[in-house]
Amino acid sequence: MADKRDFYEVLGVERSASQDEIKKAYRRLARQYHPDANPGDPNAEQRFKEINEAYQILGDEENRARYDRFGHAGTEGGGPGGFGDFAGGFGAFDDIFDMFFGGAREARGSTAVRGADLRVDLQISFTEAAFGTEKEVQVTRTAHCDMCSGSGAKPGTGPIPCVRCGGSGQVRVSRSTPLGSFVSVRTCDRCHGLGEIVEEPCPHCQGTGRVRKKRHIKVKVPAGADNGARLRIAGEGDAGLRGGPSGDLYVFITVAPHPVFERHGDDVIVRVGIGIAQAALGTEIQVETLDGMTKLNIPPGTQSGATFRLRNKGIPHLRGSGRGDQHVHVQVRVPKKLTPKQRALLQEYAEETGELVNGGKEKGFFGKVKDAFGV
Repeated sequence: MADKRDFYEVLGVERSASQDEIKKAYRRLARQYHPDANPGDPNAEQRFKEINEAYQILGDEENRARYDRFGHAGTEGGGPGGFGDFAGGFGAFDDIFDMFFGGAREARGSTAVRGADLRVDLQISFTEAAFGTEKEVQVTRTAHCDMCSGSGAKPGTGPIPCVRCGGSGQVRVSRSTPLGSFVSVRTCDRCHGLGEIVEEPCPHCQGTGRVRKKRHIKVKVPAGADNGARLRIAGEGDAGLRGGPSGDLYVFITVAPHPVFERHGDDVIVRVGIGIAQAALGTEIQVETLDGMTKLNIPPGTQSGATFRLRNKGIPHLRGSGRGDQHVHVQVRVPKKLTPKQRALLQEYAEETGELVNGGKEKGFFGKVKDAFGV
């Protein structure tokens, strides 16, 4: 508290000043430094707070006596009217503003109101997300009443100027305060700031000017959209109030999983299985892509877990041209059951390569195959 100015110095009075002298000094300084008399001047606002803080203490006999005895330390968390109450933030400042101007800021806020935003969820397939699609969604939203064109008045009639405020939406009220009489401006409580009164409400919307309607809206999903994407459709939300604009519609995209493809960014993953002979001798297989079936060459000696890339066979880039790639993961299938002929051939192969099978010291052929192919 060492940086606080002396409250008597703040009000510009002597320590022996009477309560009447303190009140007169406060009135003079409050008028001089009030924020509405100094728009855009933060120093004036700070000075105004300081003046009010000083008057909260010196304008009360009990608080003043405690301040005279203990200084600023005696006002910390002080009781009713003390500094502790004033230090609550802008709430106190707002009360002082209302004392002077009777809530004039409330009247300034009676303007057009933007309609609320709406949300709808849309599920699409994997290929629709990849290449884009157009879907139709149904939305129930607030719209302007067709019967009264949004006026809220019965057809053939119309709103009339409010007799209380004369159509201005505001009323002037004279108030007496410790600083004298002030004229305040408030929102008219009869027309709620609209300046108009609907005497005969529209039977369709009950005078609100808005009704709930179902609307079918076409949504264009761009190519490359991913799960969780959000599309904004301007103006398709709830209708605004008092001439305000409509809100927006947000479409949240969910992409259904595909039985073959996995997506990693703009790349596509496909897993295929090949036989032992195909892996050892090499082959050519058909692989499914987003564009249909395509040929893939498997070179001799391919190991289980090998990956092959098909360039530009992935997801189209959402922003910019080009596409991702498709990655083909190969898994070598080891047969679980063999015919007598297949077993004889594999045993002959094992003898040719020197591999021991059926409990030999070395691992059997199938054991080596499993080790080689990681299965």
